[in-house]
Amino acid sequence: MLKKIGFLVSSYFVSLPYLLGYIGKVFVGTTGFLKREKAARKVLVMQLLFTFIEALPIVVVLSAAFGSAMFIIGYSFLQSIGQESLIYGLLSLLIMRELGPVLVAFVVIARSATAIATELGGMVTSHQIESYVACGIDPIDYLVAPRFLGVTLSMFFLNLYFSLCGLLGPALISQFISPLGSAGYVTNLLKTVSAFTIITSMLKSFIFGMIVSIIATYYGFNVERASTEIPVAGIQAVSKSFVGIILADVVIIVLSSM
Repeated sequence: MLKKIGFLVSSYFVSLPYLLGYIGKVFVGTTGFLKREKAARKVLVMQLLFTFIEALPIVVVLSAAFGSAMFIIGYSFLQSIGQESLIYGLLSLLIMRELGPVLVAFVVIARSATAIATELGGMVTSHQIESYVACGIDPIDYLVAPRFLGVTLSMFFLNLYFSLCGLLGPALISQFISPLGSAGYVTNLLKTVSAFTIITSMLKSFIFGMIVSIIATYYGFNVERASTEIPVAGIQAVSKSFVGIILADVVIIVLSSM
């Protein structure tokens, strides 16, 4: 058992320099993306279509249902102890700052991380990556950079819609259970949303998007020759993305509370 753990730890540190170099190469390729031809921009548009547009209905329904349920349960409990005014701060804290970015990241991981890893893995096994290199095209600049931008921007916009729908969705519910009604709900809610909460939510969405896109493309390129490695790459992309998101969220929470 100890031997197996030692092997896993040593293999991780052996691959760490390669991973850091890969991350640096992705950032360098992304900075010059806008100067490239239209073909690379088409990859970005398709990634935005799949990750943002097609996932938007899921996120809207999820956020509205989640916000409404939290408002109904939280308002009833806080009203029983005479602290119903705290529900507005609780909603802005959980939906916009904490759970919102994480839930959006989980949706993107479930839909896009597997798709990106398996797509790139299939391109490796079918020797398409070798064809790009033979033609003098950098696969990271052409394939990874647009996906990196597409997933990161999609995560940001999906998180924005999640916050809006999750916070404004309960306004209809408040018409029936709150004496202040919808107008009073919106007024009290705006008082609790701070600039720090908005900035933290935006920062999380950008960081989570970078983590998911880098991990998905990294494991997609790690496929070697056998087609049986493609589903394994998809599973690794999902599992490692979940771990990366949770660790990043913990670090951001700790740093923001210092």
